Amino acid sequence: MSSLQIGLIGDRNDSVVAHRAIPLTLEMAAVACDVSIDVIWIGTDQIGDGAALSRLDGVWCVPASPYRDMDGALTAIRIAREQQIPFLGTCGGFQHAVIEYARNVMGWTDAEHAETAPQAERQVIVPLLCSLVEVADTVHLVEGSRLARAYGETSIVEGYHCSYGLSADFRHALTDSPLRVSALDDSDDIRGIELDNHPFFVATLFQHERNVFKGRLSPPVRAFVEAIIHTR
Repeated sequence: MSSLQIGLIGDRNDSVVAHRAIPLTLEMAAVACDVSIDVIWIGTDQIGDGAALSRLDGVWCVPASPYRDMDGALTAIRIAREQQIPFLGTCGGFQHAVIEYARNVMGWTDAEHAETAPQAERQVIVPLLCSLVEVADTVHLVEGSRLARAYGETSIVEGYHCSYGLSADFRHALTDSPLRVSALDDSDDIRGIELDNHPFFVATLFQHERNVFKGRLSPPVRAFVEAIIHTR
């Protein structure tokens, strides 16, 4: 099998812990899955119409937003969703996956992020009541979800570096939606989502990729790579 081409959507900054962790955890996943992976960083201001993404086998929208070009990030997520390209989003990737879905699937064309549009009337991503910056917390995975299958259990502890999460209005609108809640914290706040009828579309507020610095392979990353292999 030729090397898997995985695009990292985000504005690379090696001072960001997750940006250092992600290539390393993909290397670990490559060894575990016995494949070769080419990591391709794509700045959000380089997405354009997204045509170049069609050559990718997988898309990971990475942390550290606001991005240089929010529309570029949203275009990449939309293409991954519509073209059935396995997708993983963490932290900022989670937040922008929500905005993309709200705008392009639910028809909420005015859906915004409170960080970049603080005066917007329809904010689907809002400040967390309790900022989750450099903390670890218990996460409860929905039984039968992709995340639960990846971890092999329904209660885990993962780390966060995040100050924004899902609005109550958007959560209510997800009832019976193909975009499903797959992870919750002890306060019943949403920490993970996944999309039905897609080879792999998973996003989390927690940054499981950081487990690589403890010598552990992130279960969602392994599941992401396995999904890519199965869709080629």
